[in-house]
Amino acid sequence: MKPISLIVILFLCLLASTKAQEATKWRGVNSSGIYTVDKLLAQWPAEGPQIIWSFDKLGQGFTSPAFANDKIYINGMIDGQSVLFVLDQNGKELQQFKYGNEFVASYPGTRSTPTIAGDLAYLLTGNGQLTCLNLKTGKPAWEKDFLTQMDGSNITWGYTESLLIDGDKLFCTPGGKKDNVMALNRMTGETIWSGTGLGELSAYCTPLLIKLPARQLLVTHTAGHVLGIDATTGKLLWSTEHPNQYAVHPNTPIYFENKLFVFSGWGQGAEMLKLSADGSSVTKEWDVKSFDNRQGGAVLFNGFLYGSGDADRSWQCIDWKTGERKYSSTEMGKGVVIAANNKLIGYSEKGELFMADADPSAFKVISKTKVALGTEQHWAHPVINKGILYVRHGNTLIAYKISE
Repeated sequence: MKPISLIVILFLCLLASTKAQEATKWRGVNSSGIYTVDKLLAQWPAEGPQIIWSFDKLGQGFTSPAFANDKIYINGMIDGQSVLFVLDQNGKELQQFKYGNEFVASYPGTRSTPTIAGDLAYLLTGNGQLTCLNLKTGKPAWEKDFLTQMDGSNITWGYTESLLIDGDKLFCTPGGKKDNVMALNRMTGETIWSGTGLGELSAYCTPLLIKLPARQLLVTHTAGHVLGIDATTGKLLWSTEHPNQYAVHPNTPIYFENKLFVFSGWGQGAEMLKLSADGSSVTKEWDVKSFDNRQGGAVLFNGFLYGSGDADRSWQCIDWKTGERKYSSTEMGKGVVIAANNKLIGYSEKGELFMADADPSAFKVISKTKVALGTEQHWAHPVINKGILYVRHGNTLIAYKISE
């Protein structure tokens, strides 16, 4: 074999290995909720998109599926235990792993979506037990407990963040006075840094990592503030007040061109923060109280933000530059939004599943159906993978055909 051919083969093998180790993220790339679909259906059949398959043995939970290794990973609570289910692409159960006692108080069930990197699954219970599970052996590679090994204190509805991994770092928010926000070595669980933040409790938020020319910036919500943290050192660079009635801030901020959109419900709303060039400070540009989404996220598409409010229960479009509200519609119940191509896909708390145009001129629903399978609240964030829409409703994961 010629040396040049060997180099090419080695490069391709390295590339494949790196890709396999790339960690999954809640709500997709940059937690943006935006997906790309080849040949997306222009509209759904009258009875709704075809259900390809469903799996109804998940137990209780509000998490989304993660996709890696040509498999589907999703967790649920059965008899008080957290269980990770591994399914094939046809919805057949391949394996299941128990990994701890789950949150059984108000709204019991799993709340942290699994993060998968190669053969390791990173799992957090609502009680603060963090497990790095070796998927080959079925045994923990390491474990940590936010409450006993860090100085974390649990919150009203349990720890909820989906673990964020970048390279060999795992970021998490125990919410302690000392161990407030942390970076751990994802292979060993050892502490890389522990930041005191403002000493506030965790606030249900999956953090956002922003890669600026000057530094990597970790942005997250704690009980009453948004924090900007140097992701390399753990140093708190800035904070800005963002309180609400119950200290609940589940929505990951949205970043674009040195601007940061932060939003939550319970009487708060949304605001736009402008980052300094090096990310070391922020200034407030505008706010919009009507965009008070509790937990359904938002998407940014072609300069406009789309999502639902809470107090007026409307779907809204907000101009990214000015904060002007372009429309407000109560045609569908409030809920979760993701986007595919130039379409919005919404999943309301009433169980309505719909597709609408991402058009700032008006809320234009193209197709809609009802999610009839499953149990309890319609809160989980849908996911699109390989042209299939996956919706979790309590004990059931449903795979819908939304592409040709």
